[in-house]
Amino acid sequence: MLTIYFSGTGNTKHIAELFSRKMEARCLSIEDVINFQADIKGHDTITFCYPIYGSRVPRIMREFVAKHMSELVGKKLVILVTQLMFSGDGARVFTDMFRAGTIEVIYAEHFNMPNNICNIPFAMQPSRKKIQRYLNKAEAKMKQTCRNIKNGIVVRRGFSQLSQALGNIQGRIWQGNSGENYGNQSAHKFSLEQKAKTGVKVDKDCTLCGLCVSICPMKNLEILQGTIAQKNNCTVCYRCVNRCPHKAITVKMFHVKPKWQYQGIKHEAAQVNQPNHSP
Repeated sequence: MLTIYFSGTGNTKHIAELFSRKMEARCLSIEDVINFQADIKGHDTITFCYPIYGSRVPRIMREFVAKHMSELVGKKLVILVTQLMFSGDGARVFTDMFRAGTIEVIYAEHFNMPNNICNIPFAMQPSRKKIQRYLNKAEAKMKQTCRNIKNGIVVRRGFSQLSQALGNIQGRIWQGNSGENYGNQSAHKFSLEQKAKTGVKVDKDCTLCGLCVSICPMKNLEILQGTIAQKNNCTVCYRCVNRCPHKAITVKMFHVKPKWQYQGIKHEAAQVNQPNHSP
């Protein structure tokens, strides 16, 4: 078994690594510079892990799948999705990228993880106690997930008609109809995802340290003529927003300076486990 994941700020990486340890699977990020073609061909079962954006697969993951579509035909798939609370058919929409009958989904599950969207006024910073609850529940669900897979029990979370209908409520606004055209990985030209491609803004507090440039998974940013310039290819992963040491960068349509930052599940978990942390 091979695990392939994309993680913007660490939540999905945690789930992918947790699953891979329990299943003794090789674990790779789509950002790794390796021969994915050979790795995918050499495994019968591929596990895909990704965060859900507006009940849709992130564009960066869709583009990865499109690039390796021929190698994925005939594979058995496990789909593990991270979400804040509810995504409807967050795992099922992954299958919209494939022709019917070309893959077999043997398991699909959703995992709730802490909020990392820090520049929207109504998005609250998760407390340390809440983060620990997320971790405990994810651990318990992962144990059950791995037990089921080993015993041949099939679960396909989000594959019901009700889940699909609920997912489409926000999914069509974010990307458009995910199953409109097989092989078309682009979003509708009027979708929020399409608008967000050009949604990076940098304020006066930027010191041109270059961190955002180096960590962007889309290589969307560069230092140009004394400023941070974008190449209009943002995938809205929030990595730069959460990692900027001066909170000088924002993405998407909400350009409010973040009052807090999500440093990743490992950092947050370490803070939770400190003996003298505040309640």
